Formats: sequence, C-alpha cells, structure tokens
Amino acid sequence: MILRRMTPRRWLAAGALVLVALLYFHPLKAYLDAHSQVAQKQQVVKRLERQKSSLERQLGASTSVATLESEARALGYVHPGEHLFIVKNIDAWRKRLRASLQPHGR
Repeated sequence: MILRRMTPRRWLAAGALVLVALLYFHPLKAYLDAHSQVAQKQQVVKRLERQKSSLERQLGASTSVATLESEARALGYVHPGEHLFIVKNIDAWRKRLRASLQPHGR
C-alpha cells in the first residue's frame, strides 16, 4: 500500500537522500579514522616527551665532574702521577690478619 502511494517526486527525494548518505559515508569514515590516528599519535608524542625529559635528567647527572671521575676510576683510569695497584685476595688476607691477632693458647 505504501509503495503505491509514493509519487515519483517522493522516489526522487528518497533516492537523493540515499545518494547523499552514500557520498558522505567515505569522507566521514576517513575523518573518524584520521581522528583516532591523531589521538594515538598524540599519546606516542606524550610518552616520547616524558622519555626525553628523563633522558635529559640522566644526561645532566652523568656529565657532572664527580660522576665522570667515579666512572673513569671504575674503568681503571688514574690521574697523571698516580700509580694503579690491583689488590687481589683481600678476603683471604683479612682472615689471616684476624687469625694472627687472636690470642693463642687460651
């Protein structure tokens, strides 16, 4: 019944409405996809900015003279005029020292 009552003008209007909906579908979908990608990229940027500030703090701490000197000492570097001595078996030496300091015969 409803189909018989629709005039050609109404069919044309319905067809135009469907055409407009089809024409807007792809750009709207592309916009929504791009919007979600932008949100994801913004999250990545925020994470990278936090990582950058953390690395800058670490760099500032690692370039201090005291830190560089302690790192160099750990690598075995010495100041000019100093001599490097490598001492081994300190634990065995301490045991012998303790044993020799204890009183004997009691």
